[in-house]
Amino acid sequence: MDTVEATMEKLRAQCLARGPSGIQSLARFFRRLDQDGSSSLDSAELQRGLAELGLVLEPAEVEAVCRLWDRDGSGTLDLEEFLRALRPPMSQAREAIVAAAFAKLDRSGDGVVTVDDLRGAYSGRSHPKVRSGEWTEEEVLRRFLDNFDAHDKDGQVTLVEFQDYYSGLSASVDTDEEFVAMVTSAWRL
Repeated sequence: MDTVEATMEKLRAQCLARGPSGIQSLARFFRRLDQDGSSSLDSAELQRGLAELGLVLEPAEVEAVCRLWDRDGSGTLDLEEFLRALRPPMSQAREAIVAAAFAKLDRSGDGVVTVDDLRGAYSGRSHPKVRSGEWTEEEVLRRFLDNFDAHDKDGQVTLVEFQDYYSGLSASVDTDEEFVAMVTSAWRL
């Protein structure tokens, strides 16, 4: 295994150790490192971030990782591509059931799940905080949606964000049959 692959395996293990939301947590961590808001990290930002995670790499190793995800030749790695590469691969059966769950939620069919989409499929009226008057039904649905919204909590969840969430969960489920049954049951597919 070459250095870049070994580095990616270490980072993937770090994600999986954080549970189902590990990739989202790592994404938030790296977005905080993106001090200039460019959605990319230069080698210094990446090295500083990896060191904070306990992964001390030589400058040449960090440069190699940056080069691998430098999509535009700018000398920086594309943050979204990098995070997508960290996501553990799911089998075709797992990808298909996650896509089916997303399609059920995306009632408008525009490729983005919003509170309006959720409102058409689910009710938050029975949530204890809604019943107590502490939250509105809209707040319940928004907070629920935020679980999948890996980026800026903008109230819009893309298929990629939904897959990122489920890829972390997928890594902790042994068989495709168990994973498919779990997602089928959760989303009443």
